[in-house]
Amino acid sequence: MSKVVHPFAHRLGVLRDWRHRWFAIGPAYLENLKTGVLLREYLQKQLRGMYIGDIELERNTKSLRVIVKTSRPGLIIGRSGEGSQKLRASIESFLRKHKLTVPDIKLDIEEIRSPESSAAIVAYMVAEGLEKRLPFRRVLKQTIEKVMANRDVKGVRIVISGMLGSGSMSRTEVLKKGRIPLQTIRADVDFAKERANLPLGVIGVKVWIYKGDVFAARGKDK
Repeated sequence: MSKVVHPFAHRLGVLRDWRHRWFAIGPAYLENLKTGVLLREYLQKQLRGMYIGDIELERNTKSLRVIVKTSRPGLIIGRSGEGSQKLRASIESFLRKHKLTVPDIKLDIEEIRSPESSAAIVAYMVAEGLEKRLPFRRVLKQTIEKVMANRDVKGVRIVISGMLGSGSMSRTEVLKKGRIPLQTIRADVDFAKERANLPLGVIGVKVWIYKGDVFAARGKDK
C-alpha cells in the first residue's frame, strides 16, 4: 500500500478549506457531487493556458458561485467583460448538455498577486516549457530560481517523469531547493499536478511549494 499522502488531506480544517463548499441530502447530494466533478474538469480544460491557480465552487439551493483564481485575470475577463460572459454562458450550456439543473451562476475572478508561490501556476510553467521542447534540466533550474526569488517561498520541489530528453525509456527527475516539511501539520505546503503533452507521450509534473509555518491566532488568544 502506498505511503504517499496528498499534502491537503490532513490539513483540511486546519490550514485549508474545502474547494467545493455545499451541503445536501439524498438525490441532491449525488447531483451536486456530479456537477462539481464534471464542472471542475471542464473548466480546467477550457482555461488551460490562462495561468489558473485554483478553482473553487460554492453552492446553495438556488445559486452556484464559481471562483477562479488566476495571475492573469485580463485573459479571462476580456474587453469590457466579454470573456467572463462567454464563460458563464458556456458553463450553463455544459450543465444543460449533461442534463443537470442550471442554478443562478455567479462568476468571480480573483487575481493572484504572487504567481511564483502558487504550485498550480508553477506546474503549468514547467509543462509549458517542456511543450516548447526546451531542455528539461534548464526548465527545472530556471523555474526553481524564479520561485525561490519570492520572499514568501521557503522551499520548492519539482518532480517530472516520462520520456525525458527523447529517451527510449521513461524515467524520473527530481530537483529541490529549501525545505519541504510534509509531516508538519502547520506547514503551509501547496501542491499541484500538471501534464505536458509531447509527441513521444505525456510527461507528468508535480510541484510542492513550502511557504512557512502558520500559527493560529485563536490559539494565542486563549
